[in-house]
Amino acid sequence: MKKAKWAHLAAGGQRSSPQVWCSRGVVTSALSCDSTGEALRPLEGVRVLDLSRVLAGPFATMILGDLGAEVIKVERPGTGDDTRAWGPPFLGSESVYFLSVNRNKKSIAVDLKNPRGARLVQQLAAECDVLVENFLPGKLSHLGLGFQQLLHSNPSLIYCSISGYGQSGPWAQSPGYDSIASAVSGMMFITGPEGGEPVRPGVAMTDLATGLFAHGSIMAALLQRHRSGGGGGGVHIDCNLLSSQVSCLSHIAANFLNAGKEAQRWGSAHESIVPYQSFPTRDGHLVVAAGNDKQFVRLCQVLQMEDLSRDPDYTSNHLRVANRKELIRTLTQRFVQQTTAEWIRAFQGSGVSVGPINSMQQVFSHPQVQHNQLIQQMEHPTAGAIRVPGPAVRYGGAPPAEPTPPPLIGQHTVQVLREVLSHDDDVIEELLQSGVVAQNPLR
Repeated sequence: MKKAKWAHLAAGGQRSSPQVWCSRGVVTSALSCDSTGEALRPLEGVRVLDLSRVLAGPFATMILGDLGAEVIKVERPGTGDDTRAWGPPFLGSESVYFLSVNRNKKSIAVDLKNPRGARLVQQLAAECDVLVENFLPGKLSHLGLGFQQLLHSNPSLIYCSISGYGQSGPWAQSPGYDSIASAVSGMMFITGPEGGEPVRPGVAMTDLATGLFAHGSIMAALLQRHRSGGGGGGVHIDCNLLSSQVSCLSHIAANFLNAGKEAQRWGSAHESIVPYQSFPTRDGHLVVAAGNDKQFVRLCQVLQMEDLSRDPDYTSNHLRVANRKELIRTLTQRFVQQTTAEWIRAFQGSGVSVGPINSMQQVFSHPQVQHNQLIQQMEHPTAGAIRVPGPAVRYGGAPPAEPTPPPLIGQHTVQVLREVLSHDDDVIEELLQSGVVAQNPLR
């Protein structure tokens, strides 16, 4: 990284500019346009080296790619990311799991066990702004790819490590799996039916929360570097599944830490607010959230049970929590008398928030989901037309940029070696022939 490339910002007068600076020049804001009039995304010009696999790391780097970063995904020749084999279902030879979290990336297949492969990754790290990895702590240092080692060639590198339990401590060398971290962190202890067995959340929320923490930390580090004029030192970010999930225990953790109150499983109900849960209807389920006393009165009016709101056992949330069982039994008997759609119409405009428990088919036919453009379609080179959940965030009201499909293993190996490292064709061919790297023939 050359400090001269940051000289314009360091000279002063630019900190109020809506520009973001990267090691290879200035990046205009998401609301700016390039020379063709195309809107630029916030991270255009930022380059990310992605050494992660499975979910937390790839989810974080996919978000960075959605925001315009160039993401170079390093994979093992032949097998690639573990999730490429996680199926069924498959589309062609591609697992849908892998396709769901790897759009907007380039794949380069490199044998990291080969010293020449490790050196190639060192060279790539010198040309990148961010590196994301989720190896066991210390593993990459043995390959010459640790944070301190890469700082020699890239003193401004943002190096984000994602692990199961942190970079040090008694569990640091334990493999990080979402279900295990979800159990150890207490997430599974509080998830499940009241009086029933603990259950794993339907998606890997501990992995996904860690990916979001990693993405946010990387964005903060880029901002910090912008404020320093680009000449600041590199930073090592420690994200781990255990810390992410424990921090997300929020009021459940605070209840224990401050009041000594042990947690329990409540199913769809809320420990401190009543009624705030799902109820069976004639044909499905409806979730009701009456978060204050006024909303409870309105709830009773819609249900045509006004006397219930005046019952001295239910006139405050504190009393409703204390008398939860009888109240829920009474409400359940009323909700089951009509269909979910009938109740939704009845509550419309009431000020009480309700919603159906939707299947996947219902989710992706929901008018608001469609309006928010949460289905993103791409044309994959072997799987054909694929659809995945789109980005959750919009910048400046602009529609999401046209995505590139998740890559084949090693689809961009030659392109990256030629364009990022400036290797000539003879060197690239020798690397291919020696097995240090691999290029997918279906590029």
